[in-house]
Amino acid sequence: MGEAAVSEAPARRSRGTRRDNAAKPLGVPYIVRGIPTYDVLSEENLQKVERTADRILAEVGIEFRDDPAVLDHWKRAGAKVEGVLVRFEPGMLREIVSSAPAEFTQYARNPVNNVQIGGKNVVFSPAYGSPFVMDLDKGRRYGTLEDFRNFIKLAQSSPWLHHSGGTICEPVDIPVNKRHLDMVYSHIRYSDRPFMGSITAEERAEDSIDMARILFGADFVDRNCVILGNVNVNSPLVWDGTMTKSLRAYARANQAAVIVPFILGGAMGPVTNAGAIAQSFAETLAGCALTQLERKGAPVIFGNFLSSMSLRSGSPTFGTPEPAIGSMVVGQLARRLNLPLRCAGNFSNSKLPDGQAMQEGLMSMLSAVHCGANFILHSAGFLDGLLSMSYEKFVMDADVCGALHSYLAGVTVDDNALALDAFLEVGPGHHFLGCDHTMRNYQTAFWDSTLSDNEPFEKWSEEGGSTDMATRANRQWKKTLAEYKAPPLDEGIDEALCDYMERKKRSMADAWY
Repeated sequence: MGEAAVSEAPARRSRGTRRDNAAKPLGVPYIVRGIPTYDVLSEENLQKVERTADRILAEVGIEFRDDPAVLDHWKRAGAKVEGVLVRFEPGMLREIVSSAPAEFTQYARNPVNNVQIGGKNVVFSPAYGSPFVMDLDKGRRYGTLEDFRNFIKLAQSSPWLHHSGGTICEPVDIPVNKRHLDMVYSHIRYSDRPFMGSITAEERAEDSIDMARILFGADFVDRNCVILGNVNVNSPLVWDGTMTKSLRAYARANQAAVIVPFILGGAMGPVTNAGAIAQSFAETLAGCALTQLERKGAPVIFGNFLSSMSLRSGSPTFGTPEPAIGSMVVGQLARRLNLPLRCAGNFSNSKLPDGQAMQEGLMSMLSAVHCGANFILHSAGFLDGLLSMSYEKFVMDADVCGALHSYLAGVTVDDNALALDAFLEVGPGHHFLGCDHTMRNYQTAFWDSTLSDNEPFEKWSEEGGSTDMATRANRQWKKTLAEYKAPPLDEGIDEALCDYMERKKRSMADAWY
């Protein structure tokens, strides 16, 4: 569903994105990259990876478990189906995914926050899926609905994030079979940016889409993407029914599934980078093709999550160089398919928002930027190998996202930027501090961090209390939450959503596993 297929969202009360006055808002709902992507493999080596993926698909195959409708899809498409094992002739899946849009709009309830996914566009979204949360005051603990809502509020308040995300943390104080209702409602109530829905069961995916229909209108949802579903392959080479049923629920509703294998090199895939990339390409390609068999032309995002592991201990490792450079190759492969890409993010295995966290996070985040990722999940808050969502790291990462806005803008070359008038005014041996060119540009020339301390050592130690960044981040997230104001939501829509949730919850007993 490209630009030609979209239509105007229905009128509803809304307001512009709330901005932090201390920052310099760019006023953009997403980034249009001004720098090129970075290609690391030659054409010859790319073809070797693709041919290996073709052989995996044709000779080894992929199992599709507990979803007979998927096997029927593959039989009709001409794949070789033996029980739950499906094999594909080379080129078959590429032909099927050719009907998916290269770029699409995900609509927000506030139209100024619509995001364009694909092409040269970049969307930053918070981290996803942590059962624990942590901060400097209370330490590590299970996430609650209050924590979940707090992170939505922090994302909504940041000028550097573009998306409300999905399961920012698991609200374990709500029954498993009902928490998806509270999560989707919280995204709608406390943010006016795009959001993600549930994928943990087909009926929960359908509930998420139904709530989106209440918000946007059923006809609008049928024609346009308003919600994403992040579905994971059960690597190696298995798609389970829970995921394929949710994938198909999003696709048949014309909503975008994000297809993501999670491969720990040496465990769920080969220890070597090229082999893991070939495996992930095969797994993702099959999932993307399945969306098109469910509904031709449905939007889909080609996703990837490569990671390494400590071969001494068996522990997963994040923010390491091999997956980072592997992401560059994944970007090349996705561009050859002409599909939007979700890849990498701000990953770290650190247990604190410290130097390790930021070193590992920036390593992986830059790989996302340079590989050409369009939708960057895990842009903020990822800590403890994704087991924990950190309040402090969330605002630290959002600050990094602010820097990446400027980085991705590239270098402007025009008369003002070349500054010849400044050289003519200042001349040799004099400073530029007070010249006309500096006075015209000083407010917008450089990105300005809200967390970094750039004062002299004496002022930092005597007036600033010798604080580190994590301590400053602790103060900032508390201040942000204290000042947060929810974007207005139409009262009729709010009542309809609450009524839907209440009826759904009454219809089933609580389930805690």
